[in-house]
Amino acid sequence: MGVKRRMAALLAASLLLPLAACGGGGGDSGDKSITLWLNEDIADRVRATQRIVDGFTKASGIKVKLVSVAEDQLQQQLTANAAAGNLPDVIGALPLAAVHFMATNDLIDQEATGAVLNALGPSSFDAQAVRLTRYEGKPAAVPFDAWTQLLVYRKDLFEKAELPPPETYDRLRDAAAKLNKGGVAGITLATTPGEAFTEQTFEFLANGNGCELVDARGTVTIGSPACVETFRLYTDLAGKYSVKGNQNDDFTRATYFAGKAAMVVWSPFILDEMAGLRKDALPTCPQCAKDPAFLARNSGFVTALRGPNASGPGGFGEVSSWAVLKGGATEPAKRFLQYMGNEGYLDWIKITPEGRFPLRKGTATEPERFVSEWARLPVGVDEKKPMSDFYPPEVIEGLRAGVSEIDRWGLKEGQGKLLGATLGELPVPKAVSDAVSGRMTPEQAAAQAQRQVEQIQKELR
Repeated sequence: MGVKRRMAALLAASLLLPLAACGGGGGDSGDKSITLWLNEDIADRVRATQRIVDGFTKASGIKVKLVSVAEDQLQQQLTANAAAGNLPDVIGALPLAAVHFMATNDLIDQEATGAVLNALGPSSFDAQAVRLTRYEGKPAAVPFDAWTQLLVYRKDLFEKAELPPPETYDRLRDAAAKLNKGGVAGITLATTPGEAFTEQTFEFLANGNGCELVDARGTVTIGSPACVETFRLYTDLAGKYSVKGNQNDDFTRATYFAGKAAMVVWSPFILDEMAGLRKDALPTCPQCAKDPAFLARNSGFVTALRGPNASGPGGFGEVSSWAVLKGGATEPAKRFLQYMGNEGYLDWIKITPEGRFPLRKGTATEPERFVSEWARLPVGVDEKKPMSDFYPPEVIEGLRAGVSEIDRWGLKEGQGKLLGATLGELPVPKAVSDAVSGRMTPEQAAAQAQRQVEQIQKELR
């Protein structure tokens, strides 16, 4: 997809290989140069990051060698460079699974990274993001930005049918059933077995129902009654009230954009596209011909669902973080990371503000500066306009506030390595596909996923 809205098999192979802690590429702490790995390879974004880096060098005199690392190459680069003792001093735009994998293998300088977080002020960051980036009780990364999975729904259709927002399992199922008529599917959502997008969609629904990958002791629980209920909901939605055949990210977006579905589960990178600001992903609904932003103006958003087995709502998303690695030029690396969290922060967020919700709210003197300015930043690809041109203030604030409800399987239980391995083998999407196609019941699909995750866990030991 080219953006960090889905987790591909990021660490699939290397998760099975323990790495020794190796020296960084920047020399000792007195050096005036550091190496930065950026987990990003889209040219425009790399160039924008280079401009921020150049600003730091001009202000500090510290040279920064920026190395772009493609998302699907991170595992290979980490493995090869760790073995050669040639890791960077700083690494940026890390997903959560990568942070926990690196911390597990003692590659991150948690003391130095924690010192940066303390200097910036932990209370200025979203508390849930800080919790998700801790390893064994200590900071493993500085959380910079996040995106939250969204249940996008047609407000106009809901209002016409006198339906409440689909914020619970029952409301979601009921709305999908009632709006599945007249050539419009009740919902379009991922069903392709070999894609992480299906995993993300399932985990989004699961987090709202207390369905966990493992329990506090690390025992696999994907076959639990709560997870069976999530499989049942998914099977009903995709099997009864959606379109036929395998659905992936591009297909679900196109179906919603054509006005052929009343709901879709997607990432916030859909926000600028719904507003008609990207030519290769324009809305094509009948009303969109006269008003390209029709869907933006007539869509509502749910960032967290609540199922019958949960005590409260839960959401899914990704946190993008930065960290200082062990064995490198620690002090210059800390200075650079602190600069990125202060002077360079808004420039980083504005690269793709629709998918980079700020996790640092502001500074000690301006506590809301970053979140306030983020709401006014222009979004889009071929045309750029502020989100506030299309979405009212309460919607924008609701989207940003949704990061506080992000949860991820296995991280709070110390099972980040297991999470990464399951993202490589994708047992849950396979089970989802079997259930939706009718090859298995929801109970059988959950049991299959349970067995496969247990086998993955056994191979990691």
